[in-house]
Amino acid sequence: SLGLALAVLFVASFVIHWTQSARAAAEESIEHGEIPLGTLAGSEVGFEGMLQSDANWFHSDVADLNGDAHDGDDADFELRRAELVLKGKGPGRLEWVIGYDAKAEKWLDTHLKFNLEGNQSLLLGQSKQPNSLEELSSSKSNDFISKAAITNTWAVGRRLGATYAYGSGNWGIQASAFSRELTRGNAEGDGFAVRGTLAPINEKGRVLHLGLSHARYDARLAGSDAQRWRARPQADLAGVRLVDTGTLANADTVQTIGAEALWMQGPFKLQGEYMRSSTTRGGGFDDFSGSGAYLSALWNVTGERWGYKAGTPATPKPDRPATGMLQLGLRYDTLDLDDGSVDRSGAIPVVDGVLGGRMDAWTVGANYYWQSNFKLALNYVKARTSRYSATTGTDVDDDPGIVELRAQLFW
Repeated sequence: SLGLALAVLFVASFVIHWTQSARAAAEESIEHGEIPLGTLAGSEVGFEGMLQSDANWFHSDVADLNGDAHDGDDADFELRRAELVLKGKGPGRLEWVIGYDAKAEKWLDTHLKFNLEGNQSLLLGQSKQPNSLEELSSSKSNDFISKAAITNTWAVGRRLGATYAYGSGNWGIQASAFSRELTRGNAEGDGFAVRGTLAPINEKGRVLHLGLSHARYDARLAGSDAQRWRARPQADLAGVRLVDTGTLANADTVQTIGAEALWMQGPFKLQGEYMRSSTTRGGGFDDFSGSGAYLSALWNVTGERWGYKAGTPATPKPDRPATGMLQLGLRYDTLDLDDGSVDRSGAIPVVDGVLGGRMDAWTVGANYYWQSNFKLALNYVKARTSRYSATTGTDVDDDPGIVELRAQLFW
């Protein structure tokens, strides 16, 4: 149950806090807090982990967000992640990572990283690809329980491949060539990605960040030349998607461009991204294009200043661990999966193109970080969706609301 999960997380939080209290005091952000295990073959080894337990309470409008399998229940509870990660530094400039999610039964970051001369690096193995500011940010410190709709829909996550990076604290460029995920049966499709970032203002407690990215890869869905784009209403436990292109047959390639901007001033952070994705198709089918964006604002009420490293924001540790850090946030999301029109001149409406629907959503949230290891997040989502229904021949509006709770333990 959720109550038992919360109790376990609270007890474990105390244990882990005292185990690494000396190390935690020296850390500036929650992204780096592994427990040191010692030295092995010239490598300093550390252990990281994360447990997440979620609860969603649905106020469905048209579709039952829990799906038929839940018999109309308006709530759902689930252990979301059970991540175990070993990290090593050395010998020399070598770094390595082996990560596994026991809940999802899949490999996470698992790679070797060679830190070269002149602010260069080469990474071999599975890692997040250079695209999407939100996707590249640490999962430990997500601003909201569900990532933005464009991130969940089009961001290229972890894939096997090679990534080259070059740059300094104020700018950087990354380029990668990748294939499928290490865990078979997950995402696939050979491709490449590039991302460039610039921070014209990069001072302690004050950062302006700008970035552009482009990813291109072969369209693959369940081993075939197909693609499908769909999104949940900003609720990871929802059993249905309210916007959905359906399967796009004879899909050839996917190309996604992204633009990102970030402003941080002391305890305030303003972040936004725009993405446009195109799926080229053969066999006489028209190509598909969709777009979307989000804009979010976060405030560390307790006054902690945001950090910045390697082209991504860094969530600070609580200045006063005993009382913790409180954040308040607001986000606006939009996603457009319509690329077509309806001819209603005849007796039967005729669809030209793909009408996957449109979604706009507001998310208001609060995050509480306690003892440098425990996070409690509470979100309310109000989504507004509209999608053409071939059954009724009309647009169906579905505007649900969701309350979301997450308990997270990390070290």
